Amino acid sequence: MRTIDMESWSRRTHFEFYNEFDHPHFGMCANVDLTSFYPRVKALDISITTAIVYVLSRAANAIPEFRYRIRGGEVVEHDVVHPSITVLTDDDLFSFCTIDYVEDFSAFAARAADTVAYFREHPTLEDEAGRDDFLFMTAIPWVSFTSFLHPLQSHPPDSVPRFAWGKFFAEGERRKMPLGVQAHHALMDGVHVGRFYEAVQDYLAHPGAVLGDP
Repeated sequence: MRTIDMESWSRRTHFEFYNEFDHPHFGMCANVDLTSFYPRVKALDISITTAIVYVLSRAANAIPEFRYRIRGGEVVEHDVVHPSITVLTDDDLFSFCTIDYVEDFSAFAARAADTVAYFREHPTLEDEAGRDDFLFMTAIPWVSFTSFLHPLQSHPPDSVPRFAWGKFFAEGERRKMPLGVQAHHALMDGVHVGRFYEAVQDYLAHPGAVLGDP
């Protein structure tokens, strides 16, 4: 992790401008194409949720702005950020579940399986105190939504990016999925979210290379 030098940071003016907003987050939702990705995941007999969490985490880690966080009046850049997902538990409730991210998919999938199983048995709504190296994620598999808004804290400012994906749907012969992204505007703009979507779609179009099974 490193602290951004605000004096030389090219984004300083934009940061100071948006950091004063009462609601500085912005979001967008777009459909991504799973046509190549979904059958490969099923053929490998792996969790589609784990595979999607991995793809989103890998894309976010590849873009510095998704690793920036606000701490007081400073901005830090994490070396690695980790997905914190929601896991369904009893009585239609859920638990938070943080999975340590690694680039090797097989290692990530093994960690995810163990971690999800643990938090299903030991549900919690608490994140580790003092940490902000998260990527908050949730699945809404019942609805092919066209927009999504996450709850967040304003004091202190919450600068963790948020992601949501919805029910798969057919569009002609293609299989698609809505994907929402919400981020702090003091740390990134639409161009950075656009790069994220481009990276996600590239990974989904080349599942063999991403999942380690060419």
